[in-house]
Amino acid sequence: MPVAYNDIGVQYFELIDFTFQNEVTLPTARLAYREFNPTAQKVALIPTCFRGRINTTLNFTTGVLRDYRVIVVALFGNGESSSPSNTENFPSTLDYRDCVRAQHEMITKKFNLTSIDVIIGFSMGGQCTYHWAAMYPEMLRNAVIICSSAKTSLHNYQFLEGPKAALSHSIDYNDVAMRSQGGTPLRGLHAFSRAYSAWLTSAEWFEQRLFEKSGFKNLESWSKAGEEGYEDFHPDNLLIMLGMWQRSDIGLAVGSGSTGIPIEQALQSLSTRILLMPCQTDQYFKWEFNEKDASYLKNGELAVIPSIWGHIGGGGANPEDTEWMDRRIAKFLENSS
Repeated sequence: MPVAYNDIGVQYFELIDFTFQNEVTLPTARLAYREFNPTAQKVALIPTCFRGRINTTLNFTTGVLRDYRVIVVALFGNGESSSPSNTENFPSTLDYRDCVRAQHEMITKKFNLTSIDVIIGFSMGGQCTYHWAAMYPEMLRNAVIICSSAKTSLHNYQFLEGPKAALSHSIDYNDVAMRSQGGTPLRGLHAFSRAYSAWLTSAEWFEQRLFEKSGFKNLESWSKAGEEGYEDFHPDNLLIMLGMWQRSDIGLAVGSGSTGIPIEQALQSLSTRILLMPCQTDQYFKWEFNEKDASYLKNGELAVIPSIWGHIGGGGANPEDTEWMDRRIAKFLENSS
């Protein structure tokens, strides 16, 4: 059975007459967030990732951010903030610029803050962090981007087409009668999970049977646990977030209108201190792509996570990787002027 949703400490900020990039305006939209150490002087913002919930997000509050005021905020579409599952007439597409503009409004109006010492984002949270650096450079002193990208690569885009098709073409997802009665398309969600599963880690991780380190006796029990982990996610939330992920491009945020500028030029324009932390064995946010991006940054550093845990190594799946990241982020922030 899936783990029950944990809403401890979750609060909500309302946005009135919020207009999305696709020009849909909601009379009321909301951001879900949780605040830690509210009296601390330094401020850290942590956006959630794909399938990330506020209380499952690695927040570093027992490590490098123990002395920071940490605000964990849910992306639009994750089921906590406004999403297809909980908001009538929710827009059919999402853009990171929607998330960042909403978060900026919350930070400035709810918390009355004029600057953020660091934003730390993993995966989709990292893409959101990149967009913060592009859109509000005057507010952001430091950014840590873990297992992510400034623009979704063609390979990353195409990989996501697989699990997306497994869900959207499933029999129960397309069963209008069942879904109109609140039925959950379990077959589609399970298919999505299976199609995604081999991409999470690395070939080495599988061959060394590291699923056993996570408490599973065999690959099938690990796969079934993955399926159950999707059962409390609304399929339309997953799909709208995948679309935002696939379209990610900070060139659009730096440029004007819908044209944007080349990604190399966009990266060169960023003034924020940025630490890129890809995982050595991530199959879709390749460390080599991060190395190339870092070469264009004015104030960029690259630190490759030496792990065979692949993408999820950057999300806290392996304690040794988390400790390594914590130390490296601490070094980066110590050098911040």
